[in-house]
Amino acid sequence: MADDRVERKLAAILAADVVGYSRLMNEDEAGTLARLKAFRRELFEPKTEEHRGRIFKTTGDGALVEFKSAADAVNSAVEIQHALAEREADVSEDRRIRLRIGVSLGDVIVEGNDLYGRGVNVAARMERLAESGGICISGNVYEHVRGTAGLAFDDLGHQEVKNIPEPVRAFRVRLGKDHIARSDQAQAGASPPLPDKPSIAVLPFQNMSGELEQDYFCDGMVDDIITGLSRIKWLFVIARNTTFTYKGKAVDVKQVGRELGVRYVLEGSVRKVGDRVRITGQLIDAATGAHVWAERFDRKIDDIFALQDELTLSVIGAIEPSLRLAEVERVKRKRSDSLDAYDLVLQAQPDVYTRMPAPSAKALVLLERAIALDPTYALAHAYAAQCHHVIFLRGGLSEEHRAASTRHAEAAIAYGQDDALTLSFAGFVIGMDKHDRAAAFAAFEAALAASPSSAITYFLGSILLAWGGEAERAIDWGERGLRLSPLDPWRFSAFYSSALGHFHRGRYEEAAAAARKAVQYSPTFSQTHMVLAATVAKIGRLEEAKAAAARVLELQPAFRYSRLFAGMDCDPALITALSEALRAVGLPE
Repeated sequence: MADDRVERKLAAILAADVVGYSRLMNEDEAGTLARLKAFRRELFEPKTEEHRGRIFKTTGDGALVEFKSAADAVNSAVEIQHALAEREADVSEDRRIRLRIGVSLGDVIVEGNDLYGRGVNVAARMERLAESGGICISGNVYEHVRGTAGLAFDDLGHQEVKNIPEPVRAFRVRLGKDHIARSDQAQAGASPPLPDKPSIAVLPFQNMSGELEQDYFCDGMVDDIITGLSRIKWLFVIARNTTFTYKGKAVDVKQVGRELGVRYVLEGSVRKVGDRVRITGQLIDAATGAHVWAERFDRKIDDIFALQDELTLSVIGAIEPSLRLAEVERVKRKRSDSLDAYDLVLQAQPDVYTRMPAPSAKALVLLERAIALDPTYALAHAYAAQCHHVIFLRGGLSEEHRAASTRHAEAAIAYGQDDALTLSFAGFVIGMDKHDRAAAFAAFEAALAASPSSAITYFLGSILLAWGGEAERAIDWGERGLRLSPLDPWRFSAFYSSALGHFHRGRYEEAAAAARKAVQYSPTFSQTHMVLAATVAKIGRLEEAKAAAARVLELQPAFRYSRLFAGMDCDPALITALSEALRAVGLPE
């Protein structure tokens, strides 16, 4: 029998590409192509061969090279970058050729002269993490080359990278004259480019108490915040070892942003007075110096470790939605013809969050473009599922939209198993439209395992619990979400579910108070007004109830409460009680 076994081997892989290749080609196609060919022939190929490398794949703007050892790959990368910098020194800045290089060590599949597999994939991801003119290596490469004379490294920590299931440890190779340190490079004007996703650095918090034990508390909390933010898949987070070089120094946030190549910087302070501690934090756009988020937390010190955990979750829970809103505002300023899949999803988000049919249909146009660009984009599928759910439930109960919502929700879970936001929306839609509560709460549990600070999970889960008749648990989940993110765009849902929970238990005054809050925080969502109409009717405030009912029909002229309840998996007793109240205030059945 023929031997059909796949041939594998261990290899060091170098991935390189030209920074700004499309721009260079657009400006001078013939000249750029000639210069790149000369660079490959005269510099890149000789340097790789000198270190026993074999180029096994080339593209217009890059190459993949196999080496017999990690040391050969890194030494070759360093020499290439130094030689290229010298070669291009007299070229104007806008025409200069620069490379990004990534190096990994791993198992590869041999197929003819080509190589595939994890080792190649990780090298490509390291290359994407590298700065312009820089080198980024994986943790296992670092283990082989650390201590090598003439080489120095910056620890970038564990990085979430595309299509690699677990975080990969990454290190930056220091380059420049005599391998100068990062701070010296910054002073010389070398700034790493912004990553291709939102980026943040968490600076050491300032100890305002002057007590050594508070130093440990400050540092521990910052460590936990960095770890928590690193679990948010769509964020690029600078590692602790780098940001703590700023400890005890007066810093300019804009300069920090330039030095570290990040868009956002989080800074804060801790002050202890008696048995209480005050934590302040502020998130700043490093490009403009504008505040994205600022908050103060006052707590009593009973259990210092429990306090640290609580504050960490509160900070992360509040930062994530603020960052998303800041990114939406940034992307709004971009030209429509320059939007990639990430930008399209961000532009769709405000309409997704309205929870109404017409804006949801508008958002779907952008989301479908994003999915066409990247069919595995989990959040795009999750938002598309939410939009189809809204159109199904409040736009006629079309089975076509129910099927689409379920299809996109299941795709979102398949592609986004470690993304809390994706899992939360997908779980919500599966619970609402497919009526599969077990699958919905399995998705919620996975979301909280991925990011314990995910307020949106509690907010959306509280709605499912409320409609399912689990009144007390729904109220509890809503309160948990509010503790994590009191200014969240979805905070209305905590009051919405609380109103339903209290209504179900016959606590109509509490239900009315919660419903008014839900309307306050989501005034264009027809269902908040529906719940308000039902609850205030129960306490005899008929004028207020009729005004709320009229607002429901203004926002959703085709509203029929029996059709709404038919589309959801609702507790029968809750439906009966709501139907009686809504009928009494004149809403059509």
